[in-house]
Amino acid sequence: MNIGLGLPIDDPAQLLTWARRADASPFSTLGLLDRLVYDNPEPLVTLATLAGATSRIRVQTEVLIAPLHNTALLAKQTATLDRLSGGRFTLGIGVGGREDDCLAAGIDLHRRGRRLDEQMTLLRRTWSGEPYGEGIGPIGPAPATPAGPEVLFGGFAPAALERVGRFGDGFLGAALPPSFMSNLFRAAETAWQKHDRPGRPRLVAQANVALGPDDTLDRARRNLRDYYAFSGHVEYMEAGLLTTPRQIREAADAYVGIGADEVMLYCWASDTDQIDRLADALF
Repeated sequence: MNIGLGLPIDDPAQLLTWARRADASPFSTLGLLDRLVYDNPEPLVTLATLAGATSRIRVQTEVLIAPLHNTALLAKQTATLDRLSGGRFTLGIGVGGREDDCLAAGIDLHRRGRRLDEQMTLLRRTWSGEPYGEGIGPIGPAPATPAGPEVLFGGFAPAALERVGRFGDGFLGAALPPSFMSNLFRAAETAWQKHDRPGRPRLVAQANVALGPDDTLDRARRNLRDYYAFSGHVEYMEAGLLTTPRQIREAADAYVGIGADEVMLYCWASDTDQIDRLADALF
């Protein structure tokens, strides 16, 4: 079973310690979320730093809000990160949904899906070494992974699942119980088959977790509530936080049972003892 760790965002100074300890553990991947108008570390800069401090574990955005980014620069940044990490980078990507992020980036909230489709065409072209556009040459460096880093699309809308078949390598489903996630996994597989893609999409599930004493769990709940305050579903998200080893084991087994290739455990408390507690619960 491949189990990854979603990194906490409330204390960026701890992330190098998290990465080094996780690299020496059985965990498969380090994931980091993205926001613009929020108190979180920028994911590509941070993951580049963490990749340089590790040798084995993969690094992953989950998910990068691509429409907020300049496309040519994003192509260069992601190829560079893949190259410097030795092909250990996965680009989890999505459209986001916070109006303030779009306002700060100067993009139209209502065109972000179409913008992502345009971006994916340019990203794939650039990673393959082709000219970026008319009158514009190639943008290097070449990524370590042929044709570019692995791309996982996150989201819940049909358009997000359609992108898995059109552009992606797989699907990343977040914060839903296995009974609901199964429907999204099957929809991603259907989109894959619709576009005559060989093999099958890679399927990744994400669950929100925290293990430890009451003060650790209280901090995790505060962090989670603050992050999801925009959504109007704070109570639902807090209720879904897994806080016991048994809950986490059962959820991981259930995700694998519906076809997950990897389960990402997103940690909402920043104490590094989370790593050992989760490893003891799962391995």
